[in-house]
Order: sequence, then structure tokens, then C-alpha cells
Amino acid sequence: MVINPELFFFNSPLTFVFFFSVSFRANNKLDIRGVPHIQNLVDDFATGVKLIQLLEIIGDASVGRYNRNPRMRIQFVENCNLALEFIKQRDIPLTNIGAEDIVDKNLKLILGMLWTIILRFTMAGISEEGKTANEALLLWCQRKTAPYHEVDVKDFTYSWTDGLAFCALIHRHRPDLLDFDSLDKNDRHGNTALAFNVAEKHLGIPQLLDVEDVCDISKPDERSVTTYVAEYFHAFSALDMVETAGRRVAKFAEVMASAWQMRHDYERRVLALMDAVLLTQREWQSTLLTDKYAATKQKGLEFNHYKNTQKREWVAEKREIDSLLGNIQTKLKTYNLKPYYPPDGLTLFDLDNIWKELLQNEAIYHRSINSKIREIKENLRKAYAQAANDFQQQLDSISSAQSLLDGDLNQQLQRLRDLQNRTQLLESKLQNVQILNQACVDANTEENDYTVYSVEDLTFGLDLLQQAIQKKNAFIQNQIVSRNMTNLTPAQLEEFEQAFRHFDKDNSNTLSATEFNAALASLGIFYDDDAFDQVFSRVADRQEQASFEQFIRFMVSVTEDKSTPEQLRDAFRTIAGDKPYVTELDLKMCLVPEESIELLKHDMPHTSSYGQVNNGGDALEYDQYIDQMFR
Repeated sequence: MVINPELFFFNSPLTFVFFFSVSFRANNKLDIRGVPHIQNLVDDFATGVKLIQLLEIIGDASVGRYNRNPRMRIQFVENCNLALEFIKQRDIPLTNIGAEDIVDKNLKLILGMLWTIILRFTMAGISEEGKTANEALLLWCQRKTAPYHEVDVKDFTYSWTDGLAFCALIHRHRPDLLDFDSLDKNDRHGNTALAFNVAEKHLGIPQLLDVEDVCDISKPDERSVTTYVAEYFHAFSALDMVETAGRRVAKFAEVMASAWQMRHDYERRVLALMDAVLLTQREWQSTLLTDKYAATKQKGLEFNHYKNTQKREWVAEKREIDSLLGNIQTKLKTYNLKPYYPPDGLTLFDLDNIWKELLQNEAIYHRSINSKIREIKENLRKAYAQAANDFQQQLDSISSAQSLLDGDLNQQLQRLRDLQNRTQLLESKLQNVQILNQACVDANTEENDYTVYSVEDLTFGLDLLQQAIQKKNAFIQNQIVSRNMTNLTPAQLEEFEQAFRHFDKDNSNTLSATEFNAALASLGIFYDDDAFDQVFSRVADRQEQASFEQFIRFMVSVTEDKSTPEQLRDAFRTIAGDKPYVTELDLKMCLVPEESIELLKHDMPHTSSYGQVNNGGDALEYDQYIDQMFR
């Protein structure tokens, strides 16, 4: 490429930055369609042909018919007029340049025109939260350098003079290229030179600036720094896409890991329960009962101890296993994953068969003990046994129905409510069983051949069933809430749900004010007492308990940026330090852009009701302003 020496007469040495950037970016665009590179900036545009080719690539549109092989000046002028009109139609401002200036090779005007064009597509594609390209680029730099405490990017001039911001951008995306922690933070020239060399050698970013242009000038040229930093944005945009893709894969992996852990727990617990049940049955089968009452009575006591301890643990574990498998299937359906089928030998059917065998052997062993005790009154025993067995059958029936719940979550919830109603009816039946049991106790009929279920067993079973239904109800409701919270990531939902479950000590699927505050604190959210009381009252709809859905919706409200009146009022109140007004100084201290401050000063009501505001400007009343702006 030919660099015209007249260029250095046009402006300062920084003009070379503009020239090189223009030529470099222009040639990159021409490469898209295989158009030959620009060799001489003024000569190659004099005919208008290469300028039109560049504009068609940048604008992704055809200029129209033009003279592709012009030979006369009038054809040159026609081509250049067509190019200038194409530029104006795309709202790119041009000043004091006509077609004749391009044809006559006016270096200054051509360079200015190309700088305006190239700046437009250099900043194109840079977008953050609806801001302008410059603002978006600045916000991108601030976010990328936020973890680096030595870096504070506020502008495209002074913030870059120590070279650390350039090094931070490189290290954030490619930590393998430089060691940020080992940098001498006071070596301005060394840091800047290192960043420029690494960017050019490893990232393909041309060194558009000299170290002296950044470090030795009182205020670096803003346009030059902006243009150069934009090269970093474009160079790293592909890495950001890869990072996003990696994050999505990681989220999916988290879900899969959670499901795998649940499956692993299920299989481990089923196998352990089966082994323990089979071992106990072998011990029963090897036991020989003697004719001595004391010895037989002791075996009965040992059997009762088994029922009150180990057996209850097994009952609880079996129901937990049933519930765990249901939860696995529900979780997989929530994320549209394939269902899980336990391996042969570890299915619920296999467990039920072993359980039935246990119950049979229990009955056999129990009867063999009871046959040794003759002082039992048949009628009371039969009456109690009939009521207890019927009660246990109903418990098992409800428990089986609860463990087999499947399908649509709303339908599961409705069926679960029906089971809750059936469970409530058992409470009155349990009172009848307790009355019959007391009659047996009064008659010294402690053993019963017709049932293995004591009042304690049935009470425990009923309590356990109620807890299981309550847990299942909470789980399904929470899954419905989680399914509907589409604006949250799986990782966020998991974190919020874990916090909620940890502080829901009574498994009521609700949190008291104290529990709610503790859950927020565990997630890093703190309020003083007065502010928290207001927050909890609003979230819980003035009730004493907040539901899981209310908790999740609150977490969405505080983690998602939304221009709601409540969130906006809280933001103003935070800026004002709980004053009923804000000042221009308050807004500046919170880094509100100058343009936004001017707009707010124009739109917000000014008030003198609070006396003279020292050094802060007018008092702007935000409550009235918000009421005016929202319906």
C-alpha cells in the first residue's frame, strides 16, 4: 500500500492512525468479495469504481448501474455522485465534499469522508442494552475489566494511559497471552507496549497507535483510542460467542449431573434396603424358639424393638425411594429429557416383591412367637387386628397411589389433593384403633397373631404418609413455579429452591418472616429492619407466611432489571439516601449519564418544600414524577 507523504502535512502524526485504520478496515471489507486491495488511497478512488465496490460491501446493497470501466472525467464524476448519494441515503453525514473533490484527488476531504464511513462500520455491531455504539463499547470495556481492581475505565482518553486497561481486556479473554498479576502497575510505557505487541502478534489487531500517543500526551485522542479499542471488541466477539455457548452447555451439564446424582442415589439406596431386608429374614429363619416363656417373651420384645426401630427406618426409606423415583421422572420431564428406567433387579417392582416377602416372613416369625403365648383374648385381638389391618391397607393404598403419581403436573396436584382428603378421614379411624388397643392392653393381651401393626406403627405410618404427601405437594407446586419461571436459568432456579428448602424447616412450603430474611441473606440480599418489614409484607400479601411462588417471584423481581414503578422507586430511593428527593449531584455520584441527568432535570418536578439544598442543585421530587409516568 502506498502511503502518501502529503498525509503528514494534513494533521498531527495521529492522522496516520486514521489513515492506517481506514485503509486496513477498507481492505478487509474488499476481501469479502475478492476485490483487489486499495494501493493508493486517492488515486484508487478517483474513478469512483472502487469507492462504489466498498460501499456495496459495507451497505450490503447495490448502488445501481454505474460505469465499471470509465475513461472520461464526466464518467468519473457520475460514479462519485452515485457513491455520495448512496452514502447520504444511509444517514451518514458528509460535509464539504463533492464528486469533483474525489475525482481531483483532494486528500483531506477524501480522508475525512472515508474516516466517517469507516467509523460507522467499525462501530457497527457494538450494542449493549440499547445504548449508542460509543456508550455500548464503553460499557463492554467496563464489564470486561470489572474483576481487575487496578483498572477503572470511565472514558476513551485518560483511562487508558497506564496500559492496564488494554492488558486487562487481553487477559480476560486470553489469559494465556499475558500474566496480568505479574505486571508492574507503574510501568505505563511497558504495559502499553506489551498490550500493543500481543494484540498485533496473537490477535491480528494492527497497532494503530504508538505507545507515545497514549502515554505521553496530556489527553490521548478520543477518536483514535475508540477506534483501536473497537478492534479489540471485534477480535473478542467470537470468543464471547464461544463463552456463551460454553455457558449454555454448562447449564445443561448441571441439569444432567443433578439427574445423574438422583439416579445414582436411587440405585444405591434400593440395593442397600434389599440387602438389609434379606439379611434380617435369614436371621429369623435360623432362630429356634424354646418352650421357655421368658425366652419366647424376649424374642417377642426383640421383634417389637425391630418394628419400632429398624422396620420404621425401612418403611420411611422405602417411601423415600418411591418418592425419589417419582421426583427423578418429574425433573426429567420438566427439562424435556428422556425418562429414566431403573435397571433390572432394582425396579420398584423388584423392591415390592422383596418387601412382600419380608411381610410374609414377618408374619410367620411373629406368629411363631405368639403361638407360645396362650393368655390372649381372641375377641379383642381380632377386633384390634381387623381395624389395624384395614387402617394399614388404606395407608398402603394411599401411599401406593401417591408414589405412582405421574403425568401432567397440574393433574398430579389435583390427585394429590384427593389423597390428602382420604388421609384426613383416617385420623378418626385411628382414634377407634387406639380405643381397641387400650382395651387389649387393659386385658394384658400384648401379643396379636392377626396383625403386625401396633398403634405406634399406624400413627407413625399416618404421620409419615402425611409428611410424604405434604412434601410431594410442595415439590409439585415448586416444579410448576419453576417451569413457569422461563426468565430464570436452571442454575438460578436451583440456587433459589435450595435456599427456600433449607429454611423451610417445617416442610410447610412457606417461609415465615425470619426464615424469609435468612433465605435472602444466604443469597446475599440484605435489608434493614424497617425496609425488610415492608418488603415481606408486600411479598407475602400481608400474610404471616410467604409461599414458594411468592419467594421465587420476589427473587425474579430483584435479579431482573424491569422498569416497574416499584423497582424504579426503590432505585431513586437508594440514590437519594432515603430522602424524598434527589439532586443533580446525587445522580452524578451514581454514574447516571449526563444526557440522562439533563432529561430528568427537564421532566422531574422541582420543589422547594425541603428548603435550600446545599451544593446539589435543585431538589427533584421522584415520587410525584413516577406517579406521573406510570398508570
